[in-house]
Amino acid sequence: MKIITSIFDLNKEIKNYKNIGFVPTMGGIHAGHSSLIKASQKNKSKTIVSIFINPTQFNKKNDFKKYPRNINKDIAILKKLNVDYLFRPSVKDVYRFKSKKFNLKKSDKILCAKSRNGHFEGVLDVMNRLMSIIKSKDLYMGEKDYQQLYLIKKFLSKKFRVRINSCPTVRIKNKVALSTRNKLLNKKYLKIASEIALFLRKLKRKSKFQPSEIASILPNYKILLETKYNIKIDYLEFRDEKNLELNNFKNKFRLFIAYNINNVRLIDNF
Repeated sequence: MKIITSIFDLNKEIKNYKNIGFVPTMGGIHAGHSSLIKASQKNKSKTIVSIFINPTQFNKKNDFKKYPRNINKDIAILKKLNVDYLFRPSVKDVYRFKSKKFNLKKSDKILCAKSRNGHFEGVLDVMNRLMSIIKSKDLYMGEKDYQQLYLIKKFLSKKFRVRINSCPTVRIKNKVALSTRNKLLNKKYLKIASEIALFLRKLKRKSKFQPSEIASILPNYKILLETKYNIKIDYLEFRDEKNLELNNFKNKFRLFIAYNINNVRLIDNF
């Protein structure tokens, strides 16, 4: 695996490759990231993994500071996965050139965008920059961050003529979705996260048979979970899988949740 830290060196290295798979990450490499890398490799792509903790998508400076970092461990994992390139740019390098500013419409300010002001604008900004640098044919992203995936498809897929490959959420045995933020939770809180995930999986299964009825009592389930586990739920909503419209049960739909547990924000969908 070749580790590259400058845009100039990356451009020089990949200029002759036409089939490039790009896996953007903020580090904390886990089995979810591994599944994206393997999907790229299966497509016989030269695979580039980026590790860049983007400061503009954090609402709170403290959240940015405490975001888990272990670059040596990440490098060891990526080497074992036979990744072709690891791109580790600096903040100065990524933000050295002017880039389009993104403004979300009112219809997009839902779910995480409703409470995390500026978060997805920061995500779209950095992805626009990284995709301008790497110019891959295929982008690989997980479905756990479903709203992020949806917005990148909406705003950037046509611009870069890139195929965005969405990969299923990877879960550990207790059904908790793999996330770098899980490292901030001890066994007690991971157990609670597991119980919440198992409960919501059952609720989603029930909703397939009586979606409107289950949707109407979601506020009650929200109160129940908050009271039982002493958590704060940001949202618990059914939304259309294709356009994220609220409670549209004509097409495939998902149950979305975001909640804070011991000052750590977790998101998931089922």
